[in-house]
Amino acid sequence: MEEKMKHLEMIQNVITRMASNSFLLKGWTVTLVVGLLAFANVKDMNIDFMLLPLVSALFFWVLDAFYLHEERKYVKMYERVARLNNEEINFSLNARQYETETEGIKSVFLSKTLALFYSPILILVIVAIIAYQ
Repeated sequence: MEEKMKHLEMIQNVITRMASNSFLLKGWTVTLVVGLLAFANVKDMNIDFMLLPLVSALFFWVLDAFYLHEERKYVKMYERVARLNNEEINFSLNARQYETETEGIKSVFLSKTLALFYSPILILVIVAIIAYQ
């Protein structure tokens, strides 16, 4: 039983790290986009400068989707290991085999949780680009 608990703790640490990375990405997205928009000199600004927050937000959205997808695979692993007998525990942290049990990265990218966070940011940047052209 002790081996099973150790393995579950290892998996939980990976899940926690993925969730922490996702949280940090959201913070960096807001900081970067707001910072770029706040310090933009609108009158003398080149429109190409406004593409920087747009591309940054999209990049962070994709990266956040990747971390959420990985986190979901490790949650599946955690659930499976929790059901195993002590004899079957091998301390593997390879979650690749759970790829088929989770949603694809595309559906994670378009999930409600990520879309509700990143869509308003992208809309704000697009409105700023249109307004200052």
